[in-house]
Amino acid sequence: MDGYRIGELARMAGITTRTLRFYEEAGLLAPSGRSERGYRLYCSADADRLQEILLWRRCGVAVRDIGPLLSTSPAERAELLARHLVRLRDEQRHLTRLITTVERTLATLEGAGSMTDDEKFEGFMRDLVDTNEKRYGAEVRERYGDDAVDESNRKMLKMSTQEYADFRALEEQIRSELERVVVAGDDPTGDAGERVCGMHRTWLGCTWPAYSAEAHRALAESYVADDRFRSYYDRSVEGCAAWLRDAIVAHAR
Repeated sequence: MDGYRIGELARMAGITTRTLRFYEEAGLLAPSGRSERGYRLYCSADADRLQEILLWRRCGVAVRDIGPLLSTSPAERAELLARHLVRLRDEQRHLTRLITTVERTLATLEGAGSMTDDEKFEGFMRDLVDTNEKRYGAEVRERYGDDAVDESNRKMLKMSTQEYADFRALEEQIRSELERVVVAGDDPTGDAGERVCGMHRTWLGCTWPAYSAEAHRALAESYVADDRFRSYYDRSVEGCAAWLRDAIVAHAR
């Protein structure tokens, strides 16, 4: 049969013949035939399969998981690949912003340009918004609506360098105070709870377009119900998420 020899297919794919043999040993890609002298020969369908194997590998899929994946239907693989494409485009946007920041910083260092303090952190702020959107966006939008979330994102992106530093400092202050009062055994419905609730309301005001005690209490419930939030607040002292929820329920006005 006609086809590609192992070296020809490897060069076309930009990999080594050793890699092709590894995929064969792993049961992912066997040559469709052999030449009269016993050399491996790969047909166009083999090249298609190799291209898909390499795509999955570059999407971070482990070799051991590719075999079962390739046995699924084309529609199932297309759906999974589409999800990977979304992630790759997110990474591309992050990388593009980082490249822009590096280029402008380099130009500034070489005396060919300048950056304001806000511009130095603009890319990082956008990445933070994108990360939060990816992690919590769907459920937050379902709960509060697109307009509220979009306005919150715009408010964060408009923060000055100092405003953002104050925002993060208050976040850490809340965590530190939570750990202190939980260890001390303070009552969340008392003065300590009122103080922490006030701090948390101020922190929310940095990004929320408008405050609502009802929304504040609903968010507090998610701190206990959602493992992501609970692990954030409880990472050093267990019980901080529940204490904060109780404080907010008692004092949000």
